[in-house]
Amino acid sequence: MNKMEHITVVYFSPTGGTRKACLSLAMEMGKKVKDVDLCSLEGEYSFGPEDTVIVGVPVFGGRIPGYAAEKLTYLKGGGAAAVTAAVYGNRAFEDALLELDDCLKTQGFRIGAGTALLAEHSMVRDVAAGRPDGRDQKEMADFAAKILEKLEGDGWQEPQVPGNRPYRDWKQMPVIPLTNASCISCGLCAARCPVQAIPVSNPSSTDQSRCILCMRCISVCPMKARSLPEQACAMLEQKLSSVRDIRRENELFL
Repeated sequence: MNKMEHITVVYFSPTGGTRKACLSLAMEMGKKVKDVDLCSLEGEYSFGPEDTVIVGVPVFGGRIPGYAAEKLTYLKGGGAAAVTAAVYGNRAFEDALLELDDCLKTQGFRIGAGTALLAEHSMVRDVAAGRPDGRDQKEMADFAAKILEKLEGDGWQEPQVPGNRPYRDWKQMPVIPLTNASCISCGLCAARCPVQAIPVSNPSSTDQSRCILCMRCISVCPMKARSLPEQACAMLEQKLSSVRDIRRENELFL
């Protein structure tokens, strides 16, 4: 492959953690960076064999979000080299990276490298709090150098990444974000919801048949008026208590 001049970062990042992690890697490659947000992508986006693309998605229960998988079908790889990133909040990434690679190969990408990156947990924010941090950024510089060395060379092969087929079963929690009296009906949550689960005419409500629990509405609310039900929060905090104080390390697969 010839020396790359730019990198496109494609991400599904409802609360910003996946975007931050992927851009931290991209910036260390020393190339011009363009970013594409799958949350707002409405049509086909095509690449070619001279392109290099970092594609990142968050991990939901060891899988990639179903809605993100749908949006990935908008991408046409055309032989582009892909660096994949499964971004998770300190528990485990399980089958997500493998699933992401499989999705992108179906879309015509060549997988050049895979990464499992850390970001603050989207539901329990004090788990992996502050990640990616300065220590992660230094590690991204090392990852970037190794990725560039491989992709700018000749005859490289697809990496082997962890995971199982069939992918693990995962079901979304049967809850939706609730709205408290602080809501001022500004409509920001409705405007930013990637699946239109919040009616513009009644932004204090949520359509459970549409909601994917991506947490974007909670993260963007200027009044802190949205949150998960207390019982769901307590269950999540208990489930994640064993990994709260562990520092997981980023992983690179070449």
